[in-house]
Amino acid sequence: MIVDLSRPLGEDTPVYPGDPEVKVRPWAFIDRDGYYMNVLRLGEHSGTHVDAPAHIVPGGKTIDEMPLEKFIGEGIVLDVRDGEGPVKLDELPDSGYYNRIILLLTGGRELSPEAALFLVAEGVKAVGTDAMSIGDETVHTIFLTAEVPIFENLDPTGLEQLLGKTFTFIGIPLKIEGGSGSPVRAIAML
Repeated sequence: MIVDLSRPLGEDTPVYPGDPEVKVRPWAFIDRDGYYMNVLRLGEHSGTHVDAPAHIVPGGKTIDEMPLEKFIGEGIVLDVRDGEGPVKLDELPDSGYYNRIILLLTGGRELSPEAALFLVAEGVKAVGTDAMSIGDETVHTIFLTAEVPIFENLDPTGLEQLLGKTFTFIGIPLKIEGGSGSPVRAIAML
């Protein structure tokens, strides 16, 4: 079974304040041109996407320099929707993180720096959230300095289907030269 964890990418896709809006414009039509194609205008961090170290870390790896292994792996979903404010360290289980992709079902909450430091120390492969942002600049810096990719804007409906299950997560970015991130089609394979 495959669970789609991506939000639709179109002109109604919400974007982070100040980011470019998503534009999808027809370019060619079958009846006129013999084929159909659209032109896309969007930021690298539009819709369901992944952040590379270059997004925050000066001289950090760009998305095309990141090893593909960082975007595929065993995943688990942690439900942290019940708390208030940033997700704190005491809301996370004590273990089970090493070399896993940790996806957070937050209801829009961001992660605290203490929780981010803990996850990096535990050896996570990547992290993800249903929120538009995993946290403030400090949280991003903690993960991206450690070359832990950050998946943002995951579909909460899909994450709910994965609670209590282990799965293979796949969120391959586009190979954007010098990219600070990329839209992804994130899925979970059970």
